[in-house]
Amino acid sequence: MYAIEALSLSKRFGDLQALSAIDFTVGEGETFGFLGPNGAGKTTTIRILTGITVPTDGTARIFGSDIVQDTIAARRQMGIVHETSNIYTDLSAWQNLMFTAELYHVSRKDREKRGIDLLELFGLSGRRDDRTRGFSKGMKRRLTLAMGLINHPRLLFLDEPTSGLDVQSNLIIRDVIRELNEQGVTVFLTTHNIEEANLTCDRVAIINQGRIAAVDTPERLKKTIQSVQSIEIAFDPTSPVRSGNLEQIALVSEVRKEGDKFRLITENPPAVLDEVMEYAHEHHLRVISVNTLGPTLEDVFIRLTGLDIRTKGVKTID
Repeated sequence: MYAIEALSLSKRFGDLQALSAIDFTVGEGETFGFLGPNGAGKTTTIRILTGITVPTDGTARIFGSDIVQDTIAARRQMGIVHETSNIYTDLSAWQNLMFTAELYHVSRKDREKRGIDLLELFGLSGRRDDRTRGFSKGMKRRLTLAMGLINHPRLLFLDEPTSGLDVQSNLIIRDVIRELNEQGVTVFLTTHNIEEANLTCDRVAIINQGRIAAVDTPERLKKTIQSVQSIEIAFDPTSPVRSGNLEQIALVSEVRKEGDKFRLITENPPAVLDEVMEYAHEHHLRVISVNTLGPTLEDVFIRLTGLDIRTKGVKTID
């Protein structure tokens, strides 16, 4: 049995086709990433899968239960963590957890033990009885995730779980996702952080303009564009180097300035490496570090989504 089955899902809002017959499945115990630019259809999809929005056409099943025909049975299997915090700021962390547990009909004995464990897991035990109004964004996000886990879900929906968070909260949430995966919990993750998906997910789907562009493991997706290879090089900071000068090197198709490094895109890294070192010698540049890199998941994302989705003024809905 699949944790999620999306079969020809479509959604129309007036004249706008937000989803166009998308198909994908998520295996039980899998961490599945759902990537796409703004307006691609990510949020619309997750709202359908969680029973908030009804599809115009198609079927969605959660552990075999139709999300439209058998919504209650489907939603009992899941926890939902939305991008925006849904905590009650006049209540304490503990009260928020217990209220959520009651909504899911978790027994008193189980919810109290579960609540203690979750506060400890997310580093919030010391703030258990404090009103959440004074919590930082990271603390609120961790509490929201704890609330999504209070009912021991088999499937957890995470909508941009680490967006805008501090490093500590980011690391805690990523560790929790890995622990949940080891326990057999299925995780459906939407994110704009492509590196996060690369490090966390067993498979990813890339959606663009309401259609699925690709579904596969991050590594297999990277292999589909082996032509996007590169050399990453850093020079002594005192050496003035311009991207335009590096673009003159033979076989370099593009140069990207990334922090204190330059990334030279090429189909022939060994040949370009010789040229780069010769360039550095001729211009009296001291090379600090150099690496050859294969394509990244971000390269796949850019290749599949194109540049047209960044056009200003396009009417979209996510």
